Amino acid sequence: MKKQGICSLLTALLLGSAATASAQDKVVIKFGTRAPVGSTWHNSLKEAAEKWREVSGGKVELKIFAGGTMGDEGDMIKKMKVGQLQAVGVSTVGLHVVAPDPQAIDVPMMVSNRDEYRCALGKMAPKFEKALEAKGVVVLAWGEIGFTRFFSTESRPTLAAMRTSKMFSWEGDPDSVTAWKNAGFKPVVLSSADLVPSLQVGKIDALCYPPVLVLAAGMHNKAKFMLDFPYSSLTGVTVVDKNTWEKVPADLRPKLLEIFRSASVKIDQEVVKMETDSLAKLVQQGTQKVPVQDLGEWQKAMETVYTDIRGKVVPAQAFDDVRQAIKECRAGKK
Repeated sequence: MKKQGICSLLTALLLGSAATASAQDKVVIKFGTRAPVGSTWHNSLKEAAEKWREVSGGKVELKIFAGGTMGDEGDMIKKMKVGQLQAVGVSTVGLHVVAPDPQAIDVPMMVSNRDEYRCALGKMAPKFEKALEAKGVVVLAWGEIGFTRFFSTESRPTLAAMRTSKMFSWEGDPDSVTAWKNAGFKPVVLSSADLVPSLQVGKIDALCYPPVLVLAAGMHNKAKFMLDFPYSSLTGVTVVDKNTWEKVPADLRPKLLEIFRSASVKIDQEVVKMETDSLAKLVQQGTQKVPVQDLGEWQKAMETVYTDIRGKVVPAQAFDDVRQAIKECRAGKK
């Protein structure tokens, strides 16, 4: 009986050790995003998660928390820092607290069209990734969110008129707030999660946001006037904690990375159609396009604002490198 008892105990211990080892072999990555549930971005993430499971033989699991269930971008970054999340999908604005370099690609009125933007981002991505890795995160993919436009509760066709608005400004980026103020605007600092209710109660009456997201959140029901020119690009980036990523078997990492980057390419192909469709739907649902009457004034104002952005909002080197990349892209096109 004693021998049987000892054998049973040893067997249980061995099985328990095997189960523990098996559990330790599996890498679980909790991923937070504000992408709306059921959106193109969310569906693409779910497909990538399934492919990760298949390619890794179940060794890597990507758990997706979409629709802002993990808070706004700042909240998700904080949760990643303390280990509650291991990966996030955010904009370059939200990523600013980790490394400000990538936000340089989204400086207002730097690129004049999508081809320039994609070309410049392609040139800059390796530098941005190096800066982010130095801060402890690995880039899985870059992606377009879309070009921003000004939406307002009343028609504001000029720079002077737009300056009278209560303009939404992202929380967690004080240097950008300073740049807004120095440009003559009246920024109201808010979490992106508070954007819609603040618009509804009149705390803000203008915002600069991609049409796709304005339509999805119903913000156009209040901000019915859209200044009809693209102000800036807005770039999305998916990052994973470096320590977590290095727990993934080395031979699997390139395969998993390729899955995410292929998904990103697919989304970018959809972005143009999504943006075009959103602009059309906004007009159908009552949004009024307001032709800009003084584009030259906007351009002059931006050159002044750049002195506040360069070296403050984004590192001077990153700003200069993006400008150089855009020049090269334009020269290449010519």
